[in-house]
This record gives sequence, structure tokens and C-alpha cells, in this order.
Amino acid sequence: MIKTYYPEYYKWETYPSNQCAIIHKTTEEWGIMHNMAKSTIVIDGVTFKCSETLFQIIKFTDKEVVQDVYKRNNKKWAMHWEKEYRREDWPQMIIDALKFCLQMKYEQCDEFRKELDRSKGLFIVEDETGRRSTSYGAKLNKDGLYEGSNLLGRLLMELRDTGKLEYQLPDDAFEFLQYLK
Repeated sequence: MIKTYYPEYYKWETYPSNQCAIIHKTTEEWGIMHNMAKSTIVIDGVTFKCSETLFQIIKFTDKEVVQDVYKRNNKKWAMHWEKEYRREDWPQMIIDALKFCLQMKYEQCDEFRKELDRSKGLFIVEDETGRRSTSYGAKLNKDGLYEGSNLLGRLLMELRDTGKLEYQLPDDAFEFLQYLK
């Protein structure tokens, strides 16, 4: 998806581990930067417990699926619904949806903004060592380097350095909100 619709974000990066703010678990030093970190986000009167829940729900337009994913607040459960109910245009909007979620977290969570600011001078890397490969993180190699797309980390560094992520979502991107009010 990313290679086709967001080629500017499709690349492999390398980072020296001793120069990184590592995102691995919400309970660790840089945990607030994790998408699952508790950081309340309110969109049009609807409260989301974390940016990951918001990101997962944007994928759907079906009322029952939206309500179920919201109630469970579980990424794996959202993935359960994807094959049958995911928006057809999701591949064309996935990065913009992620940018939107990060921007909302930045605007609404003081702790997140402070930690992003504290990470200045460091590379932000989502550590996926020991997990199957994805488009969002990087893995530590035997030479002490993180290697991978590190998409989340790159977006967080962009947000930290500019204070703004530009995104363009379809007009109907937020219709799911009507099912959560």
C-alpha cells in the first residue's frame, strides 16, 4: 500500500541505537510516543483512549464494526474486521489517517508534546525487534543499528521538528463518529 500510494514514505532507514529515543512499550521511557499509550483524544465530542484506537476506527464505515472496535479498544480485534469491512479507499488514506491521529495527539496531549521536545537531537525509532516485519518500525541488528522503514518514527520526528503534519482525508473520513455519539 505505502509503496503504491505514498512512495515518498517508502524507504529503508538505518539509525545508530545509541542515538535513538526508542519506542517499544508504553511503560518504558519514551512510552508516551507509542500509539497505544494512554493519551485521550477528543474528536467532535467523542473520546478515544489512545491514538491507535482512533487510527483503527477510521478504517471502517459499518456502524456495528465501528462500535465494536471502539468498545474493545484492541488493534488485533480491528484487524479481525478488516478483510470484510475495511474502507475500499484505505490504502489511499492510510498515511494521512496516521498523520491526523498523531497531529490530534500532539495538539491534545501535553505529555506527548513535552516528550517529543525532549527527544530533540535523537532519532525516534519504533523498535520491532523480535516481531514480524511491518512498515512502521525498525529492528536492531547485530551491529547495534536499527534498520527498517521506521515510518512511525519518521512521522514523529517530522511532527517534533515542524509542529504540524499535513494530511488530506476524504470528506467522509469521519462519518464513523456518528455511530459513537
